[in-house]
Amino acid sequence: MQIISLLQEDSRLSFNKIAHKLGISVGTALNRVKILEDKGVLKGYTVIVDPNKVGYGLTAIILIQAEGKHLLDVEKEVAKIRNVISVYDITGDFDFVVVARFKDRDSLNVFIKSLLTVPYVKRTVTNVALNVIKEDFRIKIS
Repeated sequence: MQIISLLQEDSRLSFNKIAHKLGISVGTALNRVKILEDKGVLKGYTVIVDPNKVGYGLTAIILIQAEGKHLLDVEKEVAKIRNVISVYDITGDFDFVVVARFKDRDSLNVFIKSLLTVPYVKRTVTNVALNVIKEDFRIKIS
């Protein structure tokens, strides 16, 4: 858990630094990280980019209803779309929710219209985030 916490703060930490911070050998740090990767606990390493600074300041949350027996197919198809950040199955009146980022209203408009052409999509409701109060996908491990 300590290794996961350290890597969430800085995924560029060397095995040497991990070992030093945890008081273990470099070999032990290397082996534990390898085990976490093999088990799929660590799925990859990345950087956190400020979407506004790279021109993707418009965040949309889209609720989608799909025809029941085709739900997984629709979700997989939507998940492939470039602007899509997250796809979640949800409870309630809609089947799943999509979070996506756009450069402007025009690209959001094109996206929404293309969603409606995906086979078995019955209905969408789009919400635009006005402000991002908190956005942190790291899991706080005690």
